[in-house]
Amino acid sequence: MMSSDPRRLLVALDHSEPGQALKIVESLAPLGVGFKVGLQLFMAGGRSLVKELAANHKIFLDLKFHDIPNTVAAAVREAAGLGIWMLNVHASGGREMMRAAAAAASEFSPAPLVMAVTVLTSLDNKDLTETGCSDTTGSQVLRLSRLAANCGLDGVVCSAHEIRDIKNALFPRFITVTPGIRPAGSGQDDQVRTALPSTVTSQGGDYLVVGRPITAAADPLQTAGCILSEMGGDL
Repeated sequence: MMSSDPRRLLVALDHSEPGQALKIVESLAPLGVGFKVGLQLFMAGGRSLVKELAANHKIFLDLKFHDIPNTVAAAVREAAGLGIWMLNVHASGGREMMRAAAAAASEFSPAPLVMAVTVLTSLDNKDLTETGCSDTTGSQVLRLSRLAANCGLDGVVCSAHEIRDIKNALFPRFITVTPGIRPAGSGQDDQVRTALPSTVTSQGGDYLVVGRPITAAADPLQTAGCILSEMGGDL
């Protein structure tokens, strides 16, 4: 995938008002970027909004399914039926849950990509210790990435700091989606393991998720264009 491909940029639509999200989508449509719908917007706009967006755009449905295998498989089928391009599950749900998710997605054509959430980018080593995990974030991400690959998933959600190790340990076509992207001059907000857009592309990352730096900007289109330039795009 070429670094100039605007489809590598996924804009997080973290809104409580569907109308606001649709305005952002309309303003960024000329760039051809993709969009991420998370828990906040899904709870506000529901299935109908996701289906509307998926009809014309690449939609990453970021609901992070984590439950028993049968329940997750059923949820994946419901999500895939909306025409989305990508969804995710928590890798910590285990082998059978991830296998069930992959199998459910494969029932559809085209099948949505199924990504495994490894360690949230809002967590650091101290946070992991508090949850009973003695590994560093990097070690835990790599362990969960190997498990996800063995279960037939398409890739993982990880920070920029783990991309190169994942690509080296698994294979280049194992997809990485990286949130916590902050362009030069932006604050971290509630993210801990952040990175510049150029860092992700230099590490061989595939997709970048950017939310507030774009959606809260005075000119979202201009800001998104600048981020694409930071990624190595040629607009």
